[in-house]
Amino acid sequence: MYFNYNLTKKKKYIINLIILGIFSLLINQHYANRGVFPIDSFLIFDAAYNITVGNHPFKDYWLITGPFVDYVQSLFFLLFGVNWFSYTLHASIFNMFLCLSSFYFFSRLGLNQLNTFLYSLGIAMLAYPSIGTPFIDHHSVILSLLAVYSLILGILFKNNLFWFLTPVLIIFSFFSKQIPSVYLAIFFSLAIFYLYLSSTHINKKNIVFLLFGTLFTFIIIIGIIFINEIPIKNFLIQYIFYPVSLGESRIESLNINSNNILNQFKFIYLCILPLIIYIFFYLKKKLNNNDKKYFICSLIFIGSIIIFIYCQLLTKNQVLIFFLIPVSAAFSHIYIKKYLKKKYLIYFVMLIFVFSTAKYHIRFNQNKKFMELVNADLNLAIAANKLDQRFGKLKWISPYYLENPETEIDLLINTKNILLNKHERKIIITDYQFFSSFLENKFASPNKWYDNLSVPNKKNKYYNDHKFFFMSKLKDNKISFLYFIGKDKHKMDFFRELIDENECITKKRYNEILIEFSIKQCQL
Repeated sequence: MYFNYNLTKKKKYIINLIILGIFSLLINQHYANRGVFPIDSFLIFDAAYNITVGNHPFKDYWLITGPFVDYVQSLFFLLFGVNWFSYTLHASIFNMFLCLSSFYFFSRLGLNQLNTFLYSLGIAMLAYPSIGTPFIDHHSVILSLLAVYSLILGILFKNNLFWFLTPVLIIFSFFSKQIPSVYLAIFFSLAIFYLYLSSTHINKKNIVFLLFGTLFTFIIIIGIIFINEIPIKNFLIQYIFYPVSLGESRIESLNINSNNILNQFKFIYLCILPLIIYIFFYLKKKLNNNDKKYFICSLIFIGSIIIFIYCQLLTKNQVLIFFLIPVSAAFSHIYIKKYLKKKYLIYFVMLIFVFSTAKYHIRFNQNKKFMELVNADLNLAIAANKLDQRFGKLKWISPYYLENPETEIDLLINTKNILLNKHERKIIITDYQFFSSFLENKFASPNKWYDNLSVPNKKNKYYNDHKFFFMSKLKDNKISFLYFIGKDKHKMDFFRELIDENECITKKRYNEILIEFSIKQCQL
């Protein structure tokens, strides 16, 4: 009887995993096909294509965030072709990986299968579908959250695999975006150091596997740097020193008010409230060894949530961490059941979880708030394969032409046809970062982005480093033409500022969004 019960339980576990895996894949694929926000939706597209043709970050294009995402997407392109399906599949698989990892994590901590299934379902709905395509912020936060899972499982069960995985996940998170991984790495280091000195929860073997994981990941990264001949100086300036100078100014200008701190993340706070009650309740109690481990893990979890919120405030972008609501609700549920034993608290947490998941699913998935499409009539979206067959099932509507997406598509088609007949050496500067791949242009734009943060301004001490990098790429590749696609005049102002001899540049406008700059006569 006991054997049959365990067999049935295992079958249910596997069935739940299969359902969650399919759901988390399909929901992201579905919402990835509904509208675009070019500057975000195509953030990784041409960068990954560049890698497949031999152009690499830091070496061939200036990059301040996200080489891990570029390299992973390049593998998807090599395996499945340079198309929209393989692009969105990358994000969908990450969504699935987070969903299934959460299911495993909550199950290991003792939550029953039904509740674990429901919370994991909520995570799948709120994690990647808000954007649907690979994005540096989503990758970074997801990998960091998985590192939190790994560390907690390592402490609770002394499993060396999790001690090995924790630094791997943190380092890959760092190479997706510098935060929150840097703050978490410091926080984890302090927690591990304290635990090692003051308790028996961590042994020397755990530390050895932690170091092995760190060494293993650095060997991979150093291997990529040396194989692709990426200059160390370029990497340090672009990914470490210049972003640090930006971070300092962002911290100084951080707007701390009740709306930012409290109202925006109120559902996360409400979900961890029972966990805080547990901490205060058990703070003065004498805990046995097992309870002490759970107590320490609750502190690590809450500390990590605070770091995630702080880093979200630093980015000053649309909020993407609402999937921490089901994560926090599930974690609190585990502690309520294990220690507080108050059913009304469980009902409270689940009510918050259901309400907020439905709310943010409608706001960010259905209404596409993250994509700046909240005021769009998505019924106006048209088939993007009209522009190129590689766009597959994507329905095109963007914030740039909300009321008439067909006009935008026609302009993009016209632009594509014009550029197909331009055979000179050229680079393309645009938020529509798919043109290089669709035109099979082998020359990477010297910058991945041209916004006010990615390009150092004249007051920044790394301005001359960037200027030298940009101009040397034009010179070394013997570029004759630069094509600006879009309406962002800042990109053009930046370029004209870099070339002192403005009279050497000839300008030609082809349509509403395409401008050609000839630099053949310039002495670069």
